[in-house]
Amino acid sequence: MPEILGLQVAPTSYAEMAATSLDWASRRESRAVFFANVHVVMEAYDDPQFRSSLNAGDLTCPDGVPLVWALRALGNRNATRVYGPDSTVVLLEAAEQADLPVGFYGGSPEVLQQLVQRVQQQHPRLRIVYALSPPFRPLTVEEDEKITQEIASSGARMLFVGLGCPKQEKWVMQHHGRIPAVMFAVGAAFDFIAGTTAQAPRWMMRSGLEWVFRFASEPRRLARRYLKHNPRYVAYFLRQLILTRTRQDGNSGA
Repeated sequence: MPEILGLQVAPTSYAEMAATSLDWASRRESRAVFFANVHVVMEAYDDPQFRSSLNAGDLTCPDGVPLVWALRALGNRNATRVYGPDSTVVLLEAAEQADLPVGFYGGSPEVLQQLVQRVQQQHPRLRIVYALSPPFRPLTVEEDEKITQEIASSGARMLFVGLGCPKQEKWVMQHHGRIPAVMFAVGAAFDFIAGTTAQAPRWMMRSGLEWVFRFASEPRRLARRYLKHNPRYVAYFLRQLILTRTRQDGNSGA
């Protein structure tokens, strides 16, 4: 599995990700699926324990275009973006067709209500068996156990988790093996699908400039993230690439 700054990222596709997830869900397997962008990679780089936890998950997809470029630079020429919000749409369509029940965990009460309404309108045959907006404070052990049991009892085969990075990834791994569903840490997908937050134009997404749009839309909230992580990601990955190619050249000359 290729690694970007120590984080294992699969050079997968929407079709492959959806087919694998559908197979897991049909068998009621407890699985963890992540969508990594620069923010996730750098959070994992700064926190070895978090990185190890992510690497113990079942699938990490390249959510951000900079990660696709990195995978291609590392030799995975056919790597493509597998964007969390678009993956959510793909998975909801697949779940509707396969008659697999789904659930949502996260978001504010207002966003979650709007999300469920829109999804029901777009997928009238989809069974939404669980939806909860948890409190922003840490849950007690008793509260967490109650929620875990509720999700398991709901019969949800796919659970979409939108708590923000790194909280959502940590939550998924804390419940890996405890909830018999495929859990997807999808971040801003809740807000985008609900229509409460605008998405960047597709041309900006394709060009790797989505962060510029989001930064301009929410400068106070995202300034620290982008100003801290983006320059370091570029510098650290260039160092990784140079070291990788130096080792490859050395091995080929041996």
